[in-house]
Parts: sequence; C-alpha cells; structure tokens
Amino acid sequence: MARIFRPTVLDVFNLTNLELGTCFSIYGIVAFISYFMGGGLADKYQPRYLMAISLFLTSLGGLYMATYPSYFGLSILYGYWGFTTIFLFWAAMIKATRVWGGPLKQGIAFGLLDGGRGLVSFAFGWLGIFIFSLFLIEEIEVATGMQRKVAYGYVVLICSAIIAIIGVLLIFLVKEDPSVETTSEKITTNQLFKNYIKVIKIPSVWLLMVIILCAYTGYKITDIYSQYANEVMGYDQRDAAAIGSNLLGIRIIIGIAIGFLADKTRSSFMMMISFAITILGAFLFASGLIDPDTTLLFWFTIITVATGVYAFRTLYFSAIQEGKISLAVTGTAVGLISLIGYTPDIFMGPVIGVLLDNSPGEQGFQEVFFMLAIVSIFGWIASYVFHHISTKKHNI
Repeated sequence: MARIFRPTVLDVFNLTNLELGTCFSIYGIVAFISYFMGGGLADKYQPRYLMAISLFLTSLGGLYMATYPSYFGLSILYGYWGFTTIFLFWAAMIKATRVWGGPLKQGIAFGLLDGGRGLVSFAFGWLGIFIFSLFLIEEIEVATGMQRKVAYGYVVLICSAIIAIIGVLLIFLVKEDPSVETTSEKITTNQLFKNYIKVIKIPSVWLLMVIILCAYTGYKITDIYSQYANEVMGYDQRDAAAIGSNLLGIRIIIGIAIGFLADKTRSSFMMMISFAITILGAFLFASGLIDPDTTLLFWFTIITVATGVYAFRTLYFSAIQEGKISLAVTGTAVGLISLIGYTPDIFMGPVIGVLLDNSPGEQGFQEVFFMLAIVSIFGWIASYVFHHISTKKHNI
C-alpha cells in the first residue's frame, strides 16, 4: 500500500521521504536477521503452518496502522512486519515452490508464483484505490487531511482482514505434499549449523547474493513510481496510485512469460537480458528527457524499467536448481542468500529519501535512476559469471 499510495502515505502520516525511508530501513534490518534465523525452519516444518501464522501476525499489524500511530510507532510497526513477513514465511514459500516445480519446471513454477503475486498485488492495488475513492467524500484535490485519513484507514483495515482470511484458507485448503517428506530430510537443530557451512561453500550462492542485491535495488525503486507520476508528470494522488497499481499488473504477464523462457533457455541467461533492459530504462530516466510533455516516452520508459525489474521476481530463485544447490538445504540456502540479497530493504529507503529531499523535483529522481543504472551494470556482470560457471557444470 505504501508503494501504490506513497504520496497519500507521506501526507496522512505527515512524513518526509527520509522518514518513510527510515521505516523501510527498520523493516529491512529486522528482516535481515529473520532471513538468517528463519531459513532453517523451512527445512524442518510444513510450509502451510509457517505461512499461515505469518499472515495472522501481519494482519494484526494492519489494525495498529489504521490507528495512525506517530512516526516512532510507525517505525516499530515496520520492524514488527520485518519479522512477521520473513521469519516464518519467506523460505517456506520458496521451498514449497521449488518442490512443486520439480527438476525441469523451476522457471514456470517461480513464474506462476510471481505472476500470481503480481495478480494479487494488482487486485489489492485497485481494491485499495476503489475503497479510497468510495470513502473519500470530496474530490481528492479539495479533500481535507482528515477525510484522506479516514479513507486510507478503511483501505488498511479491509486489506488486513483479507490477509487474515487468506491465512485461514491456507490451513484448510492447502494439503501437505507427501514429496516434501521424501525429498527433504528432517534435520536437528545441531545440523542447521552444518547446513549453513555446507551452503557457504557453494560459489553459486555467493553469486546469487550479488545478483539479488543488484536486482532488488531496482525493485525498491518501484516505491517511487507513483511519486514520480505525481511530482514530475503532474498526476493527482489517485491517478498516480493507479499508475503504481497498473504496473503491478504488468508483473503478472512478465512473471509467467519469463518463467516459460527461463525453462526453454537458462535462468542465468534471462537474468543477463533483464539487467540489460533495466540499464536501458534507468539511463532514459536519468537523462532528463522525460517531462510532463513527453507522456509517451514516460510510459515507454517506466514499462521498460518495470519489465527488467519484475523479471527478476521470477528468476531470483528459479536459478537455485541451475546452481546445483541441494533440495535438502534449500531453506538454508534461501535464508543465507536473502541475508545479503535483500539488504536494499535496509539502505535503499534512506538513500532514496535523502536524494529526493536534497534535490526536490526531477533532479532527485534522475539521481535515483542513475544509481539504479550503475548497480544494474554490476548485476549484469555477476549474472554473466553465474551463467559461465553453471554452463561449465552442465557440460561436465
């Protein structure tokens, strides 16, 4: 919701870009610890129970957010969400998807996963916009701050209720896959440490850390798409939110298409292409060629960057199979890779906030996208090395 309604969130919570970025950073710090601690749990327990508990706890946080806490309270809330959305959820979801995809369909398995996540994000986005419009009595241009608060509060409460309902459905409708018991060994707490040592020695794990770090930097920049539309292109808050939501719809198509192509080619090859697309779009944004009079170029560029960035949501972990990482230590590997790969959750919020606050208007956005272009170049290099190493393994 903060991604889609960023201008509204800044307004109703009375936050600067840096303060909102700091909340994201606190989330990232707690998530950083949770990736490491929670990874091994997915190698011991059934994913549906871990994920259901995570959803229940996350929805409770939404109830607190709807009370409009102070900046300090919001910071604590984002730290709480860093725990609830990662510790029990993340590695369990990735491992369940890998088991479901089998040895030959990793690309389409993760493509359907992220396409489905994109579909849900798209639906939540438009549901949020509908609810926001429904409870906003006046036109948004003349609505008071209190009216916007009330309308956004309903958005948060209804979305929180849906998250809790999904947790219930997960327990009762998702069946345990018997293959989990036969393909993943039950491990003791003492063996968790040995698994981490085993995973650290795999070169593809380190390369995936770098690749995901660079790619996730691009994903964090999707936080400012709606704000760019509002402040640079001149869209009002509701139309800017609609742009953010529509871009999530692109993720549905990209996830499935990239997953299919990854199975036909290689995940590492598709990562190289995705970084190249991201670099192109980022340099276009950084060039200063886009302004309110170049609407077509704006849409071309934002779709280009979104295509490159969203492609990685499929490719991140479909490459685990290509990297020859054992299924038995998948949860541990995911936790360790995510420990480094998702550190942009810690630093990107404050970095974006500083750049936008210190250089108001288009210049700040240009600096953000120039940074993305440079980071993506390093990601392309890491993807090339991963592709080269995995190709040698396949040829042995």
